[in-house]
Amino acid sequence: MNAADQFNLDYGRDKRQGIGEAIFCAQKSVAQINAALEMVVARRHPMLLTHLNVDSHAELTADLRDMLDYDPVSRTAFLRFDTECDEPVRDMVAVVAAGTSDAGPAMEAVRTLNFNGVDPTVIFDVGVAGLWRLLDRVDDLSRHPIIIAVAGMDAALPTVVGGLVPGAVIAVPTSTGYGAARGGDTALHACLSSCASGVVVCNIDNGYGAACAALRILKASRQIPS
Repeated sequence: MNAADQFNLDYGRDKRQGIGEAIFCAQKSVAQINAALEMVVARRHPMLLTHLNVDSHAELTADLRDMLDYDPVSRTAFLRFDTECDEPVRDMVAVVAAGTSDAGPAMEAVRTLNFNGVDPTVIFDVGVAGLWRLLDRVDDLSRHPIIIAVAGMDAALPTVVGGLVPGAVIAVPTSTGYGAARGGDTALHACLSSCASGVVVCNIDNGYGAACAALRILKASRQIPS
């Protein structure tokens, strides 16, 4: 079986769900990623690539690699063919990261939103170890209908944000932390145990999933077009 036969890409996802096609690149070979890119290029169909590490990106076919907008921090890449892009939607989503060490999942959320036409407010390094930094931004955060809160270690940030702002809070626990953080398990359990009412939780490091949840909320509420 050749690499192209291993894909059944979803060209109708944007019309059916309002979220663009994406592929998860971890555990995929460079040949498989090249094949997927060749398929969407042939149809001039946009696609988001997630968990595309630096080494795999470097090994892609040169002409395909040159077509990508790649970000090594989030390990995401865009493939777009838009000649005229709509003005991005702003002031609807804030992505808040507890620490700079949480930048990878936070930027995955940001880039997923960007790919789907939403330009979020991005606020880094406002974890509860220096609570004043977060309190300084509460008025700004309260303007946003949706806040994606990204945090590792004890993952207290989503609970604190959930107690301070009226918008929907989507928690992304991260794998950041020392031994007892257990690769994000402690953060995940903390988020799931949050005493702030209505905080919803994505899987560990899943910035992509959080962004997709935010997009679904915005589209369901008609804040952005379907």
